[in-house]
Amino acid sequence: MKIQKMYIDGQWMKAISGQTRQIINPFNQEVIATVAEGDESDTKAAIAAARKAFDQGNWTKTPATERGAIVRKIAELIERDKEELAELESLDTGKTVEESRVDMDDIAGVFRYYAELADKDGGEIIDSPIPNTVSKVVREPVGVCGQITPWNYPLLQASWKLAPALATGNTLIMKPSEITPLTTIKVFELMEEAGVPAGVVNLVLGAGNTVGAELSRNVDIDLISFTGGIETGKKIMQAASINVKKLALELGGKNPNVVFADADFETAIDQAMNAVFFHAGQICSAGTRLIVEETIHDKFVDALVERVTNIKLGSGFDEETQMGPLISAEHLEKVEKYVETGKKEGAKVVVGGKRPEDPALEKGFFYLPTIFTKCTTEMKIVQDEAFGPIITVETFTTEEEAIKLANDSIYGLAGGVWTNDLAKAERCVAQMRMGTVWINDFNVYFPHAPWGGFKQSGIGRELGKLGLEEYTETKHILHNLKPEPINWFK
Repeated sequence: MKIQKMYIDGQWMKAISGQTRQIINPFNQEVIATVAEGDESDTKAAIAAARKAFDQGNWTKTPATERGAIVRKIAELIERDKEELAELESLDTGKTVEESRVDMDDIAGVFRYYAELADKDGGEIIDSPIPNTVSKVVREPVGVCGQITPWNYPLLQASWKLAPALATGNTLIMKPSEITPLTTIKVFELMEEAGVPAGVVNLVLGAGNTVGAELSRNVDIDLISFTGGIETGKKIMQAASINVKKLALELGGKNPNVVFADADFETAIDQAMNAVFFHAGQICSAGTRLIVEETIHDKFVDALVERVTNIKLGSGFDEETQMGPLISAEHLEKVEKYVETGKKEGAKVVVGGKRPEDPALEKGFFYLPTIFTKCTTEMKIVQDEAFGPIITVETFTTEEEAIKLANDSIYGLAGGVWTNDLAKAERCVAQMRMGTVWINDFNVYFPHAPWGGFKQSGIGRELGKLGLEEYTETKHILHNLKPEPINWFK
């Protein structure tokens, strides 16, 4: 099998060590690719290339309109190769091809959005209290960026980092998840085709404890952007303190989905499922904490169980499949442990709670959609991000109790409120400590709106204008038009 290579300083190359890694299809555990397995040596080579390209190259001096044109070209190439990319993404992650096709449209949209923003910020003239001076504020690229992406949405998360970094004139090294690198490799081919200069974008494949650790601690890296788990995020923060790197961290969530009795019942049921079971619950914004007004609890759970029982599991390439497998054997075991913990804590499984018995699914990392009732906030299953197809159900009787439950978490990424009382909805969202709150909707995002969390869900924002600003430094320039001696010291 051909070895997929890394991309460093404009060249496709094997790992210096010669090591490789096999990439596994989570549906049937077949080997779908062999890729180079980099380590600290490869990472240092990529950092050196990016540093040279930033300090000595022409990318930062390239007019913003030209950078924008290249970013726009990348979007066009993604659209051209949409079907190939979608199939690779589904092979890599196990999600349905239809989900992956939607992802590719979103990814092209991200590149197109930042292409349009590239030349829109020419700085700001501000009033100066000093006569005969001009005072202005400009934004400049932050420098060499280390970008670490997760396995659940490999190319989507990569696009959130690549597009704004390129539009603002930075250079970068990207480390995709070692278990889902295939679409990222492909998009680096497309960036090369689009004309991104050598050294500006670099791709190192490998594990977090080698490649990711080197990116985090290396003093030639000016910014680390990481999407992933909270414990890894804490380690990155510690390592980045060596040279006080700029940080952009998205560390997941345990997201509440609050349903009041006056909500549209059928829509709330449907969206409660959509909030969790897309991509088998492996979504940082999944609405895994369902918080339902007590008067409709039994009716709501019964309806939810009926719908969940009918979810079709299978291959992402089967048009009838609605939910694919989990990403790996290790992650499947983690989800199983959370379910067992929930049972011991006193939560009740009303549907799912085990692997499927269908022989056609036995080779894959499948887990049945699961609902827990009788949940309370102190339970581990309620507080921890299990990252699987699990809903926990809590109840409330008053608006104040609903808000208190929703905020009872170390996380603050996203949440939802379902009610036909608009005043109630606005009161709730004003008090919910989350970066994104949906009213009568869930898991909706687009490139124009910022994405990120409160509390331990992270630092900084991706997407929107704020996502662009993460990749810049602000510089104040004061120009004295009539310099004269001050004569303070005589």
